[in-house]
Amino acid sequence: MKYKIIRAFLLLPLVLMSYSSYCWGFWAHQKINYYAVFLLPPEMMILYKPNIAFLSEHAVDPDKRRYAVADEAPRHFIDLDNYGKYPYQSLPHNWKDALAKFTEDTLRASGIVPWHVQIMLQRLTNAFKEQNFARIMKNSAELGHYIADAHVPLHASSNHNGQLTNQKGIHAFWETRVPELLAEKEFDFFIGKAHYIKDPGGFIWDRVLESGLAADSVLRFERDLTKEFKDDRKYSFEQRNGIIIKQYSSAFTTAYNKKLDGMVERRMRQSIYAIASFWYTAWVNAGQPDLTVIAKQQFSEKEIKEFEDLNSTWNNAAKIIGREEN
Repeated sequence: MKYKIIRAFLLLPLVLMSYSSYCWGFWAHQKINYYAVFLLPPEMMILYKPNIAFLSEHAVDPDKRRYAVADEAPRHFIDLDNYGKYPYQSLPHNWKDALAKFTEDTLRASGIVPWHVQIMLQRLTNAFKEQNFARIMKNSAELGHYIADAHVPLHASSNHNGQLTNQKGIHAFWETRVPELLAEKEFDFFIGKAHYIKDPGGFIWDRVLESGLAADSVLRFERDLTKEFKDDRKYSFEQRNGIIIKQYSSAFTTAYNKKLDGMVERRMRQSIYAIASFWYTAWVNAGQPDLTVIAKQQFSEKEIKEFEDLNSTWNNAAKIIGREEN
């Protein structure tokens, strides 16, 4: 045990937790997709409720794919501050207009999450039209991931892990440590029902702009709170996945959440509502097909193998391809 503590201290001096590169953290992504199911109408619940375990488990597939696909990383973030100051009027929200003003390489370098969410919505709509069980499930799970990422403030900032302000590790602190410590004890996920979204592009851009506006508070409040906590109170050693790691203490995490006035909970709730509403919108746009027959279908052996191959690649990969904390 003593060896493990020393090893953790040497490897993790800047609180780089074992899950620091995962958007929202695996636990939070899975919970967000899980709770989104309960906002759906009965006509959709007949398909989504029996498959809630799949939708939860595979909410993290886009993060796993970042270990194998070079083009995956930009789909999770957008560095809005690369385009000036809020409300970033130099950046067109329409993809074709943005391409006319900037090169595709430039746009991808700064992230494309609000545009990719709209692509995923169309894929899900098409899957409903085709009544393709596997594609409905896969696209629903992954659409949920990207929508949730769009609600994270540091996914809309070039200072995405506090690397520019000597706050490295804050990314996982906000989106993983806070919800994992507090969500089940303090957060309220009883939200209401999904609604049809008339303008999905405008909706997701509003959420992204909110994230960009909140990024400064996420960083500033951590700096302010650090002045009140000495290192031995700010950090603690705790067991995770069989090893002892250094991470933000429970006391510091609780104080940070209070200083944020519940921001993490609000963004999780907004993510849950947005995901359910996008699922519902895709179904409506597809003509509200009867999902009773689809609900009786299962994944083929080929489809199951594809999921297994992705999981194997993730388990055996050395590191993420591209930027880590987004």
